[in-house]
Amino acid sequence: MPTNADPLDLLLLPTWLVPVEPAGVVLQNHGLGIRDGRIALIAPREEAIQHPALETRDLSGMLLAPGLVNAHGHAAMTLFRGLADDLPLMTWLREHIWPAESRWVDEAFVRAGSELAIAEQLQSGITCFSDMYFFPDVMSELVHKHGVRAQITIPVLDFSIPGARNADEALRKGVALFDDLKHHPRVSIAFGPHAPYSVADDKLESIRTLVAEMDIGIHMHVHETEHEVGEALDKHGERPLARLARLQLLGPRFQAVHMTQVNDDDIALLVEHNCSVIHCPESNLKLASGFCPVERLWEAGVNVALGTDGAASNNDLDLLGETRTAALLAKAVARSATALDAHRALRMATLNGARALGLDDHTGSLEIGKFADLVAFDLSRLAQQPVYDPVSQLIYSSGRDCVRHVWVGGKQLLDEGRLVRMDEEQIIAIAREWGEKIGSKH
Repeated sequence: MPTNADPLDLLLLPTWLVPVEPAGVVLQNHGLGIRDGRIALIAPREEAIQHPALETRDLSGMLLAPGLVNAHGHAAMTLFRGLADDLPLMTWLREHIWPAESRWVDEAFVRAGSELAIAEQLQSGITCFSDMYFFPDVMSELVHKHGVRAQITIPVLDFSIPGARNADEALRKGVALFDDLKHHPRVSIAFGPHAPYSVADDKLESIRTLVAEMDIGIHMHVHETEHEVGEALDKHGERPLARLARLQLLGPRFQAVHMTQVNDDDIALLVEHNCSVIHCPESNLKLASGFCPVERLWEAGVNVALGTDGAASNNDLDLLGETRTAALLAKAVARSATALDAHRALRMATLNGARALGLDDHTGSLEIGKFADLVAFDLSRLAQQPVYDPVSQLIYSSGRDCVRHVWVGGKQLLDEGRLVRMDEEQIIAIAREWGEKIGSKH
């Protein structure tokens, strides 16, 4: 068992350290020490440099924060980036995306698209993400290989999907993958029933039974559009969230993605069952799906996290940009300039995301004992000067090009903006090959 006398593996000395918990705190001229993949020291610089360390990195002009948590995405769909833009959701899905998936999606597609997405997310400061897509076993291999952290959700729909002939087969494969990975330090499994309109009651009841036995999360698109809610009222006589409550799916591990259509009854259900909401503002804006009332949810005590959604509807995996959009949009929706300030926005993109995925004991904030999942943002450039509040400057004045270093579990995966364990040129070349093939047939 290591002691405080043992040398640190790495000592980082940033200009600003933002732990996220406690809320609103900025520590200036502090150091953070890592030992055995976890945060072992946070102390004023003068005290920190007294600790022996195998390596010390000076991060002058940089803000050190928890790695960003992208709480909703479809990684492999990055290969469909820009394929069918400027269309409403159901037209986009039914006439373009679903036919393209039917034609192209196989294990090779998922591998290439997911590697592209992992690389982009690392360069964007994302250390942990949730992925909902076909062939989840392929993504689990890539997460293991490339050193990132992820929740992998098992897609379940009423009809055949790539990799599963029906919902029962998808559930069986999900249970097997969970059994294989339940002790993995960086991979967690959840079930991902696509949406209330695409999964019948009997399948949802099967999922409810399994998640209770396995103690895992449910990740689901809910109340994404006004049409979805209206159709549910016509078909079931109740709103989708109320139906899920009746089927006993709601609870602390339920992750409701989108929630652009929210009334007082919906908020009461979310609060009663302690559910998390995952807000995807840019995808919702681009598809004209509606506005998630972030400030109302926050004031009610609902945990609200952030997701990029897939690059096919965003069109990037830039969670820092997503956070800026979320902060600005929240003010407009609430009609209040004080809604979702910069510090709370950063919390949404870090600790709230970890909490939504059931990982807040391990990541999402800079606290002693948590995994050293870190990102260093460079705030030294011209367009960021002067710096009064570094968190405000990060959210409102910075882009993902300011991401300089990324560590997951104490292992560096991005160094001076360069991928450490991935071949960027090869990833680009493979993505271009897929683009030429898909584009010639679309």
